Amino acid sequence: MSHPQSYRPKSGEVPTEPGVYRFLDPDGRVVYVGKAKNLRARLNSYFANPAGLHPRTFAMVHTASAVQWTVVNSEVEALQLEFTWIKEYAPRFNVMFRDDKSHPYLAFTMQDEYPRAMITRGARKPGTVYFGPYTKVWAIRETLDLLLKAFPVRTCTPTVFRRAQQTGRPCLLGYIDKCAAPCVGRVSAEEHRELAQQAVDFMNGDGGDFIAERKEAMARAAAELDYERAAVLRDEIEALTTVLEKSAVVLDVRTDADVFAMAEDEMHAAVQVFHVRQGRIRGEAGWIVDKMDDSPPEVLTEAYLRQVYGDAEPVAVPREILLDTLPADADTMTEFLTAKRGGRVTLRVPQRGEKRAVLETVKKNAQAALTLHASRRASDLTTRSQALAELQEHLDLPQAPLRIECYDVSHTQGSEVVASMVVFEDGLPKKREYRTFGISGNAARDDTSAMYDVISRRFSRYLEQSARSPQAASGAVTAGGASEEGDEPARGGFSYPPSLVVVDGALPQVRAAERALQDLGILDIRVAGLAKRLEELWVPEDDYPLVLPRNSESLFLLQRLRDEAHRFAIAFHRKRRSRAMTGGSALDGIAGLGETRRKALLKAFGSVKRLRQASPEEIAGVKGIGPALAEKIAARLHQDGTSAGSDKL
Repeated sequence: MSHPQSYRPKSGEVPTEPGVYRFLDPDGRVVYVGKAKNLRARLNSYFANPAGLHPRTFAMVHTASAVQWTVVNSEVEALQLEFTWIKEYAPRFNVMFRDDKSHPYLAFTMQDEYPRAMITRGARKPGTVYFGPYTKVWAIRETLDLLLKAFPVRTCTPTVFRRAQQTGRPCLLGYIDKCAAPCVGRVSAEEHRELAQQAVDFMNGDGGDFIAERKEAMARAAAELDYERAAVLRDEIEALTTVLEKSAVVLDVRTDADVFAMAEDEMHAAVQVFHVRQGRIRGEAGWIVDKMDDSPPEVLTEAYLRQVYGDAEPVAVPREILLDTLPADADTMTEFLTAKRGGRVTLRVPQRGEKRAVLETVKKNAQAALTLHASRRASDLTTRSQALAELQEHLDLPQAPLRIECYDVSHTQGSEVVASMVVFEDGLPKKREYRTFGISGNAARDDTSAMYDVISRRFSRYLEQSARSPQAASGAVTAGGASEEGDEPARGGFSYPPSLVVVDGALPQVRAAERALQDLGILDIRVAGLAKRLEELWVPEDDYPLVLPRNSESLFLLQRLRDEAHRFAIAFHRKRRSRAMTGGSALDGIAGLGETRRKALLKAFGSVKRLRQASPEEIAGVKGIGPALAEKIAARLHQDGTSAGSDKL
């Protein structure tokens, strides 16, 4: 590992102009590419105080053994050169979004003498016009089939096309009028190219014009009694209309825009885009990146915009790009995209209206993609085994923790204190054994007391059930949940001891959980805590945390555990708080009185106090409340009013 000072350039050697720089390792491989408005100032930031750099940047400057730079004329040129070098060298320390799925595109090979319509997943080629991406292959096949009714462009491979030229016979599509058969001279190369251009124009958003022209031609053909021609035009109109209807209308028909949104967690970021042309969604795509540092959203936005449009054809760059976060250097990116398109491009964050609604939809898709990516990665057997093995090593466990329980406490300024317990077995969630806890009294005074209370209650139940079923306590727990000494598991999710207890919090919560176990005489269950701020792993016997590698599978598994416990606790807390606010106590337990009828009562009387003063006949006047139920309600409220004076529904 090199020390940065060993290859630091002299300050006077580095120019102050805009440029692009490359860090190289001892083997000459490029490990990082960056751009700068002022090369000297930027490079000095890497060498002035390496110890103060982010861990990933620190690793980069110590991995490298040399730095080179190239001066350019403007920041836009720097952005273009940076993209070129990142694509060429694929540096390991640069952020690179990867496609989360292989999307199919509808493509027209306009560079060919006889343009071809085809479905492709490969790399983009110059001169080929692409539409999409589409989410399903069958959707694009259906679209292409409908297009060929109006624009019979060839779809055959070059080999099939040459064979037809040699034999003088077209393929089946030529016989059924799904191809204009340029291979046998039915149309000239110029006429066929015009057909292909019309199909491209239609897909680019000129569909209304083509349909209007065909309607006029159909009317003329019918007036001239050319019913056969009118029928052909009618079928073409139906096909083109169907293609348009398959594209959801989300914005004004004059809108051409790409709508981007990003969702991220501590380890990953997911980007989704809707390609909107003439107000219709023409395609969508998504990308995922494994985050190696704490890059802010504006830096990630610049990275994916550079990646999406760096190789794009001018026609693929829309007039407007809607984002949830502007890139770090929005002005330079705007100039770059404007030059790429050959016309003005606008970057903006919509604040209200239809465009904001579409952005929120894209955001939901990005969040769903991020969740799916996390679950797929977690479900991979190799990945899970690696994560458990890493946890065993980091926490010095006798064996891999096949069963892990995670606990989180949730409340609103000390009210409605609750906790959750989630269970992962073999690295996967076991939702049927999730549990929630309501916490009250002295235990609810702070988070450490609440954690002590929850752990004590959970493992007291474990000891009780173990006493009734000794095999559950003595047998090792398998991934399926049954003990090795008996085929039938003990009753209840509290019967099995975990190999590891994880709490959401730092040292105070960890030591509270450890103390609860010790007070119960349980000394063989390891406890650890994951603090959210810096993702540190705390253990009770150390005053300093363990810092797991940010890209380690063990940290990813712990984060999934912590986030799942937090989600489950929040859901239970909201349910409790909602019940307390809308009144679940005074009327709980009355047979036949559900949530809908409780809300109807509150709406009719306005408050519990007024409801308590109402007679059974007045209560029965509320829709859905019969005389017998009204008597029960009046009796319950009268009883509660005289004993506890509760004014809660």
